[in-house]
Amino acid sequence: MILLNFAHPLTAEDITAINNLAKQPILDIKNIDAQIDPQGNVTVQVEEILNRAGLSSEQWQQTPIIINLPSLSYSAAIMLALLHGRMGYFPAILRMKPDSGSIAPHFIVAEIINLQALRERARKER
Repeated sequence: MILLNFAHPLTAEDITAINNLAKQPILDIKNIDAQIDPQGNVTVQVEEILNRAGLSSEQWQQTPIIINLPSLSYSAAIMLALLHGRMGYFPAILRMKPDSGSIAPHFIVAEIINLQALRERARKER
């Protein structure tokens, strides 16, 4: 499984939590800077960000991938559309939550959300 992290760095505890939730080990973590220039073409910038993952067409389509989305909402929305095009389905994503026991602001893994399963469930509501 590959973890594409477009957000803040993940801790060793986060990685352990992801492995446990996914029930399979992360074999590769790619930390990719997702900063964009809001004055520029955001779609082109997000395409370039995804290209920095360095995955082949086969890897996008065949390898289990979990995405930690960028926090900027329109970057995340564009990224999901582009990922669906590259992968042929919506990816699983991480949901992070504030750590209530932390003095300084800190986020921990809350869950892995299977977006493709959500899409399929929503289609029944048509």
